[in-house]
Amino acid sequence: MTDLCGEGNRLYATALRTGRVAREEAEAAPCLMEFALLHPDPDDPEWLRPVPPSVALARRLHPLEREISERRRTSVELAEAFEPFLALSAQDSTPTHSMTVLEGLDRINAALDLATSQCQSEMLTVQPMGGRRSEQRLIEGLERDKPLIDRGVRIRTLYQHTARYNPERMAYVDQFANGKVEYRTIDELVERLIICDGSVAFIPIRDDRQVALELRHPGLVAYLTKVFEFMWNRAVPLHAGAPYETAPDGITDIQHSIAKLLIEGYVDEAIARRLGMNVRTCRAHIAKLAQVLGSGSRAQLGFLIAQSGILKQER
Repeated sequence: MTDLCGEGNRLYATALRTGRVAREEAEAAPCLMEFALLHPDPDDPEWLRPVPPSVALARRLHPLEREISERRRTSVELAEAFEPFLALSAQDSTPTHSMTVLEGLDRINAALDLATSQCQSEMLTVQPMGGRRSEQRLIEGLERDKPLIDRGVRIRTLYQHTARYNPERMAYVDQFANGKVEYRTIDELVERLIICDGSVAFIPIRDDRQVALELRHPGLVAYLTKVFEFMWNRAVPLHAGAPYETAPDGITDIQHSIAKLLIEGYVDEAIARRLGMNVRTCRAHIAKLAQVLGSGSRAQLGFLIAQSGILKQER
């Protein structure tokens, strides 16, 4: 479990602001005790004091890091077992192996583990937001990235701007705050992409990400690398400040991006997926956009967006 209940979020924020909350009030949010975010007030047993967020986060991450170490030892043992076969595979240069279909998360993750264990210089990743990052995916990300960084491999990762407001994603990023790891954000991303050393790339080919392609064709990998660089050069460094500033016309950058996708015919769910937000947040932005432009209906909104000329403005 990685998410606090709604009442837990409210009470913990209150406790951090005021310094304590009543024990009776905290009983309505058992998730606070499960996360060990409160402890008894030594001066008054009727009250609870908040554990600092940095301490609470460290406590949650410690078992994950221990599990990562255990899995890493297992991966080394597996690599040693398969080393004779890898040597034989390297001798096979037939073009039929330049594209491999990977079915199922276990096989996809095994192929990613192998590619990242062999990565020597640089890994490029595009990581669209798809809701809050689960604990299992956090383990997998830490498990793959930490050994790379320890070996001196450079990592460049692209997120959508919405990643800046996701606490789990930012906590993950803070684990690797050094010169070898760079994070940037951009308004929208289409799909996930991982490239290792410019020699192997992975892309999903189904929305549920249960099937992926492993690409080793030099031309295809070079093309995907150029696509990454194109997006990277237009992205904003993660710690360069908020990208969602409101323009004089009252429309934020994210609402401008939504307007562009609305005109292109995307439905709310598709827009939310491309911009890395949930559908409810997307609809709230659409409602604000309609309010600014004075629209009374979805059909009228599209007309007003086109008529306003906001899509022709430089952002």
